[in-house]
Amino acid sequence: MKKILYALFSLLMLVACDENVKDAKQETAQPDIYPDYIGVTIPVNIAPLNFCMADETASCIDAVITDRHGNTLHSQGEESLDFDIDDWQTLLGQNRGDSVSVTVSAKYDDGWHTYRPFSIYVSPDSIDYGICYRLIEPGYEVWSKMGIYERDLSSFDERALIENTQFEGCVNCHSFNRGNPADMSLHIRGPHGATLLRQKNGPLTAYNTKTDKTLGLCVYPYWHPSGRYIAYSTNTTRQLFHSAHPNRIEVFDEASDLQVYDVEKNELLLSPLLKQDSIFETYPVFSADGRSLYFCAARSPLSFGEGKEVGLLDSIRYNLCRIDFDPETGTFGDSIETIIDAAHASLSSGEGTREGLSISFPRPSYDGRFLCYTLSDYGQFSIWHHEADLYLLDLSTRESRPMTEANSEDTESFHNWSTNSRWMVFSSRRDDGLFTRPYFCHVDAKGNVTKAFMLPQRNPRRFYRDRFLSFNVPDFIIGPTRFDGHKASALINDEYRKDIGVRK
Repeated sequence: MKKILYALFSLLMLVACDENVKDAKQETAQPDIYPDYIGVTIPVNIAPLNFCMADETASCIDAVITDRHGNTLHSQGEESLDFDIDDWQTLLGQNRGDSVSVTVSAKYDDGWHTYRPFSIYVSPDSIDYGICYRLIEPGYEVWSKMGIYERDLSSFDERALIENTQFEGCVNCHSFNRGNPADMSLHIRGPHGATLLRQKNGPLTAYNTKTDKTLGLCVYPYWHPSGRYIAYSTNTTRQLFHSAHPNRIEVFDEASDLQVYDVEKNELLLSPLLKQDSIFETYPVFSADGRSLYFCAARSPLSFGEGKEVGLLDSIRYNLCRIDFDPETGTFGDSIETIIDAAHASLSSGEGTREGLSISFPRPSYDGRFLCYTLSDYGQFSIWHHEADLYLLDLSTRESRPMTEANSEDTESFHNWSTNSRWMVFSSRRDDGLFTRPYFCHVDAKGNVTKAFMLPQRNPRRFYRDRFLSFNVPDFIIGPTRFDGHKASALINDEYRKDIGVRK
């Protein structure tokens, strides 16, 4: 019904604005559009890049897309363009590995204006079926309605996997094995707390992941490529407000350790090197070959006494570290290697060099070539840090550089790779400084990064203006999750939790 109503609405808008572009003033500048899709590189299977004029005073917008073969695609609307999905997909398929040219005209009080054309490059590298994310109000200590959702990237279809209106609590930490929803981990907080696990498309099971030998519940999951193991951290986390600071709030750990869950034996694998009281270990991820565990680690401040938090927080800086892992025996190496000493090293940026920094959210590409991470001034919860940027580490040379082409003047934070290691989705606050929204960029085999583009919507201005929610923890999926939210909520509301053990 919603699709029918929206189609009727779109038809009315087209009728209201259906006119020829004539006697237009020819502008030398390219159009100022929202979202900014000028000069972007896109997947061949992405949904239509509908856009509006950024200034909102135009009474009509018109666009003609042409290619070098003489094919054209036209759309006109009163508020936003609305390209036909089938025609759009056909045009992209005809121009795989080539560029198309977009000519935009806009009607104002003084008549039509036609702008200098811009190009969009259609990459031969396709993108995964969709992304999965949490939608949450941009709150602080408290939260209201939230849920986990999936979106088909070749269309505008979105559906809820589960929402917290079905139970009392918070949903977060959703994770899949290399984008395959057959292996899934989902964490529930609150009075019905649990970790829900699905393995090889089997039934969901609710686990209690707290043991008497570990700090707390398992969070921040990352699957081993074999599907047998899941790396988790366990964190004692706090939040506080700044009295006067552009970052508004800090989320920080008072303690944190790492552990690996053996799915087959239902037990946690521990190492004394990964649970040191003097070190905060967090954000574990397996390497592409499954034989290394990357993570972030910082020295613990001496205390977190009353009134001392603010003075100590900006001294907590996380480095990128690595430890060997043997998937055949489920054992760890006997030493930790520091890959990037961000707390002491000088790292290049678009503004020169930056010193005394902190790394969070390491994510290795699935082809084993690169590792992307977020760099901020301090701490490990970079989503609240406006200075946070994405950096790319070449794992073969150990050279690291800022992803300047994709970064902005505001927050870039949580990110994940597509399964072919050519696309990245990440969270950014560049749109308005408050809401995090998903952006995509292409990374080729040599590490060249393209300009980022926002997740397409049918009417982007209306969608992002009316939806007062942040997109949180976006991750790629290779197909529909086929997640039954009703069965999951029944499982959550049930008191039973399966306990896990610890390997002796």
